[in-house]
Amino acid sequence: MRRNRNKEQPSIKNAEELELMRQSCKRLAYVHSKLKDFIRPGISTADINEYGESLIAEQGGKPNFKNYNGYPAAICVSVNDEVVHGIPSADRILEEGDIVSLDCGLIYEGFHSDAARTWGVGNIHPNAQKLIDDTRKSFFEGIRMAINGNHLYDISNAIAAYLTPLGYGIVRDLTGHGIGRNLHEEPVIPNYRIPFKKGIELKPGMTLAVEPMVTLGTWRVYWESDGWTVRTQDGAPAAHYENTIAIRPDGEPEILTLMEDEK
Repeated sequence: MRRNRNKEQPSIKNAEELELMRQSCKRLAYVHSKLKDFIRPGISTADINEYGESLIAEQGGKPNFKNYNGYPAAICVSVNDEVVHGIPSADRILEEGDIVSLDCGLIYEGFHSDAARTWGVGNIHPNAQKLIDDTRKSFFEGIRMAINGNHLYDISNAIAAYLTPLGYGIVRDLTGHGIGRNLHEEPVIPNYRIPFKKGIELKPGMTLAVEPMVTLGTWRVYWESDGWTVRTQDGAPAAHYENTIAIRPDGEPEILTLMEDEK
């Protein structure tokens, strides 16, 4: 998602603001759980968007992607070699063996949530399933380092340290971000290794959207003529896994957008 870049310091949420973030994120986790069960061969990406938008409304939220910098839908639906920001279409029909990434968020009581998942459509190739699983695992490797007193690039380096030996491409043109009263806040969170730099110190009350984007081929991507859809340059499939997290005073971060069956 193209972001309105703030040059301010990361926002620190107080207890009341963190509770509102939890409420926003809990609602988004529910949306993703229902979308997971909705995925099947024969539906269109527009069907997914329509259902997702209805779920967001059911939860008392507003879709924060829709009309953000001109993006026309509530749910980014990206299929196979589409990394992110696929625009839903009635003409794009999911087929057995596809993989589909769903990226979305909502606003509840003035606070944003953001999360992404990649799912298989029916039976998929084992390599595609491994890509999905390893992308998810890389997120958890990264947030092990998302603790009070560590630094931002500890997260980036941990994600890269897990993925690089496995031979995956780690997309460099797209990153995670801070989140709160705005969908995109400081800091920018790379998923690739950042040598010789630490980044900002992590502090309690920071809320971050950490989101590895990983491919079975090159890390290089390009933007389609629609100005939104990002594809892998070599046509290799891609996976995306994202959660909104909160830095705690002690221990590992709180993952705010986990679905019930992921806990």
